[in-house]
Amino acid sequence: MSRQVTVLLVEDEPAIRRLLHAGLARAGYKVVEAGTGREALSALHIDKPDIVLLDLGLPDRDGLELIGLIKSAGTAVVVVSARDATEQKVTALDLGADDYVTKPFDTEEVLARIRTALRHKLSTDAEMPVVAVGAIEIDLAARIVRKAGEEVHLTPKEYGFLAELAKRPGKVVTHSQLLHAVWGAGHEGDVEYLRVAARAIRRKLEDDPSAPSILRNEPGVGYRLIVSR
Repeated sequence: MSRQVTVLLVEDEPAIRRLLHAGLARAGYKVVEAGTGREALSALHIDKPDIVLLDLGLPDRDGLELIGLIKSAGTAVVVVSARDATEQKVTALDLGADDYVTKPFDTEEVLARIRTALRHKLSTDAEMPVVAVGAIEIDLAARIVRKAGEEVHLTPKEYGFLAELAKRPGKVVTHSQLLHAVWGAGHEGDVEYLRVAARAIRRKLEDDPSAPSILRNEPGVGYRLIVSR
């Protein structure tokens, strides 16, 4: 029996939320609702949805700020917004959104966009490798990190940081690229976030965190995952 797909519906207008919820439930999806950005991020980490339907006009923050955070959790995202300007669509897609539907919308069109995004996510996940770094294994499809065969718990931000490096093993990933991918738009200058995450990852994965051999800092530039030891 296949697992029921979970959709996180992020929408602050109750009438639209009810309409979408009804359509999603009829299509067989499990639906989790959020009316604010804060609720959305909480549900993202607790309910681990397969896909997010994201309104951009949220009461506590711009939905564009959430796209990078959603994608760093390995979740597909389809924007459903009244913002119909081309530059808004381009910005959302550049930030990683899988698709963009403008309001007013046809529910069947939204469901079709969801199916397409989920098919793409499934094919992408299937291509994601297990990256081995000595005794460390980073399973990008399963979002699991193991050390000597034992699973290591990382926070969502720590995992996102490590996964971005694992996708480009041996190559430098810049501070701004990491911050944009893991913390979202507007955080490209918050380099201290990276230092804190790097320290935590080293404590959990390195044999000697004071002399790291896996996660290397390239001063002033970014970080690199060392794959040959």
